[in-house]
Amino acid sequence: MDQETLVYGVIRDVASNDARFLLSSRLVNCDAILSLTDLDSFPYLTTSMFSIPTEELEQGTYQTQVIHFAASYQAVEYHWEAWIAKFEQLLKRMYWVSATVYLETELSGNHTFQWDSPGAYHAPSDDLSVHCEWEHEVAFGHARL
Repeated sequence: MDQETLVYGVIRDVASNDARFLLSSRLVNCDAILSLTDLDSFPYLTTSMFSIPTEELEQGTYQTQVIHFAASYQAVEYHWEAWIAKFEQLLKRMYWVSATVYLETELSGNHTFQWDSPGAYHAPSDDLSVHCEWEHEVAFGHARL
């Protein structure tokens, strides 16, 4: 069976007491996600990967919308730079405070990528800031002699 890679994460939007700003920024975020196509070329970054939260407190939006996403790929780590470039193009078009991507690979372990806004929040067209944490899980077994 081929290598399966899982990619998932969250984009945390801006918390604000300004109802007009919240509505405006969340519409921009929604439009950015809906502008993705489900006919994308590999490595895929498609609308169907993403949730678009409602404004209802009972539906998981207290002060901050948490936009989550997930996908299963065949060995996307070999095309990771292309996937990251697509994801960053999406982030550049959105309002957010932080974004986290988890990459789970069969051969090279687990990786965490974190984007943090340098100011209070990222607005569309601003620069991005990223750091990467790498972790590799190794199972220790008993050797037979």
